[in-house]
Amino acid sequence: MVSNVLLILAFVCAIWISAVAQGSPPPGRLIVQRVPNFGWNLAFHLQIDGMSVANIVQGRRFDGWVPAGPHVLTVFKVPYASLSEPTYATVNVQPGWTYVFTATWDSNLVFLRPAGAWLSPGEIWQHRGDVY
Repeated sequence: MVSNVLLILAFVCAIWISAVAQGSPPPGRLIVQRVPNFGWNLAFHLQIDGMSVANIVQGRRFDGWVPAGPHVLTVFKVPYASLSEPTYATVNVQPGWTYVFTATWDSNLVFLRPAGAWLSPGEIWQHRGDVY
């Protein structure tokens, strides 16, 4: 368990160091989760800037690093039906910050809503890493 934590910490540090060495700002963290009553037989597809990143099913979420800067998040129901339109949310990622979105289901559409306030690295530390 401790070795896994140290390995993850080393990986995160390597990403930050490589970003700084290249002159680009460090990435931000993006978490997209489902509301509990989303539906056991429903999933949604997540795209970041038009690139597919995940199909999120019951009990799963997206948790990843994205480059600093503006991004467009697109979600739609899976399997895709002609009545289901994609919806969009924008986020301007700041270096080192964590952004949490929650996917909700309404009227045959999936919507992303920000889950609370954005957290700076210092605020995450104060919460002992619990961003949920």
